[in-house]
Amino acid sequence: MRMMHCGRCGARVFFDNTACERCGARLGFAPAEMMLLAFDDGWQRLGSPGPAYKPCRNYDDPALPVCNWMLPAESGEHLCLSCRTTAVIPALDKPENRQAWARIEQAKRRLFHGLLTLRLPLPNKQDDAEAGLSFEFLEALTPVEPVITGHAHGTITLNIAEADDAQREQVRAGLGEPYRTLLGHFRHEVGHYFWDRLVSGSRRWLGEFRQLFGNERADYAQALQRHYQAPAADWPLRHVSAYASSHPWEDWAECFAHYLHMQDALETAAGWGLGLANALPPPSAPVVPRPLDPRAPLPPQLIEQWLPLSQFVNAMDRCLGMRDSYPFVLPTPVIAKLDFIHRLVAAQPRRRRGILARPSSPSAPTQGTPA
Repeated sequence: MRMMHCGRCGARVFFDNTACERCGARLGFAPAEMMLLAFDDGWQRLGSPGPAYKPCRNYDDPALPVCNWMLPAESGEHLCLSCRTTAVIPALDKPENRQAWARIEQAKRRLFHGLLTLRLPLPNKQDDAEAGLSFEFLEALTPVEPVITGHAHGTITLNIAEADDAQREQVRAGLGEPYRTLLGHFRHEVGHYFWDRLVSGSRRWLGEFRQLFGNERADYAQALQRHYQAPAADWPLRHVSAYASSHPWEDWAECFAHYLHMQDALETAAGWGLGLANALPPPSAPVVPRPLDPRAPLPPQLIEQWLPLSQFVNAMDRCLGMRDSYPFVLPTPVIAKLDFIHRLVAAQPRRRRGILARPSSPSAPTQGTPA
């Protein structure tokens, strides 16, 4: 994402900050402006003039704010654009559950930032019961009642155990996955949501989807069973991950997640002014990462921008003794799938960022209770 600065003192600040470390100004992200703004203790805007805002209700705990987003001061809502999509949260009588909820919402806001950058639709179920987006963050209360992370009819369910780094790493290693993060879960599952919204039933896109990804009408349960029994040995030739080879829906969701990875990473590198002087053999010019251009074909941007950047990031990981942040290879069929997503996203109507829902008075979300 773009570089951000405190509106009062100009110090560099970051997307998740709630206060400027230099001057102490309170900070809040305004989706309508896609900026982290500075405020005084009474939530009066500091720095550049603009609309007045109030904090999301989930900002109200000074010890552990769950959210740092804002909404217009005159809004009848009490929850921000992101928090209004959360329908169920874990029971907060356990302190560790509040910490898990805060980490999960933090990852969800990063997801939303990327989707807002692409100007994709983000309605909630209160305003659009059929096509809206909703999240349920559930705790597995007994071993015999597991919580499965997944998507169904616009509702994304996440097991809050995924917010525990140790447990998530254990699952990742047990399943032999190269990559498993909260943000990665969200980007994958929201891919299923946008398949329903943008591809399913589309005269323009569905035929090409089937040519690239396969026929989604293939039995999903049988496909997953076959995958878990014996993953396709040749998956690296056509897919971005082994799981992507299980079914066309999963292939799409994995590629959609990777598209969001690239979009956000390139925008962040551009925001920091990163230049890679030695990324390509001489006499090539230095690589200067730029956000993905919706008007330009994707393959050249992948070759000229994303591949050098991902290689640089992985090289930094290795010198710090870490696993590769981007442990993937993009064969030609995957590049064609990513280009399909790029063209589909670019073809969507340009929506105003940070669109707010109609005024209402939602109740606070609780475990097992709709918001």
